[in-house]
Amino acid sequence: MKRRQPTWRSLLFVPVTAERFVAKAHTRGADGIILDLEDAILPVHKAEARASVAAAVPRVSQGGADVIVRINRPLELAVPDIEAAVMPGVAALMLPKVIGPDHIRLLSELVASREAVNGMEIGSTRFIALIETPDALPHLFAIAAADPRMAAMSVGGEDMATELGALPSPDSMYVWAMHGIAASRAAGILPMGSMGNFAQINDLENYRMGLKRGKRLGFAAASCIHPSHVPIINEEYGASAEDIDRAQRLLLAFEAAAAEGLGAVAFEGSMVDLPVANRARRLLERAQEWK
Repeated sequence: MKRRQPTWRSLLFVPVTAERFVAKAHTRGADGIILDLEDAILPVHKAEARASVAAAVPRVSQGGADVIVRINRPLELAVPDIEAAVMPGVAALMLPKVIGPDHIRLLSELVASREAVNGMEIGSTRFIALIETPDALPHLFAIAAADPRMAAMSVGGEDMATELGALPSPDSMYVWAMHGIAASRAAGILPMGSMGNFAQINDLENYRMGLKRGKRLGFAAASCIHPSHVPIINEEYGASAEDIDRAQRLLLAFEAAAAEGLGAVAFEGSMVDLPVANRARRLLERAQEWK
């Protein structure tokens, strides 16, 4: 049985040792805060970062955001990261450079052991998988469905482009992004990402256009490193009052037609059948938990 999807739209990265970012994280409006133990933390500060997680969790979540911790890829770093990060109040771990389903299952065993030590429900810590190397690409469907902990998956980014000898762009990532969306949807998890070129973080219009394209392709959530991106993600991957109103009216029209034995109905110039009605239902289900 597929587990219920989280309703994340925006996930904001926060270096766990950066006090000024931790202090304000709960005010940014993100659905999730990612406390980063990986790229934002230099090797000499890894131990300090792990020691900072427990105190940061209640601070960044006080506005209602879920807390995610991005751990390191090498096992000798991942094990102490998991020991520091798996605790009540942490909703998920973000797993970088996942290489296959066995990688997911190995980490799941380690997390289960830590959940048991902390008296937590086994399986309560979810996973977000980052696919950042070409050797993982043949295994996308298996990774997405590897473990009940899986909540979301992202394919691409700077690391993937570097490994492919490409520049990170919508063109270079398009094929693999679409494979990732299909694998995520098949497994019942959230496809994360967008289709923009985000080298210039202050180019908010370009950022918005990449999200608009991403939503049309099927992405449901995105991570970001700058607080100014959060409201844009929430707008583009969320639903406006007009979207919700239209979905409600569309379903009423479809259900009225179904009561008369009809499988389709004309609605505001478009033909509505079961797939269209289901899309409207999913929008309304996700929107119930958005602020």
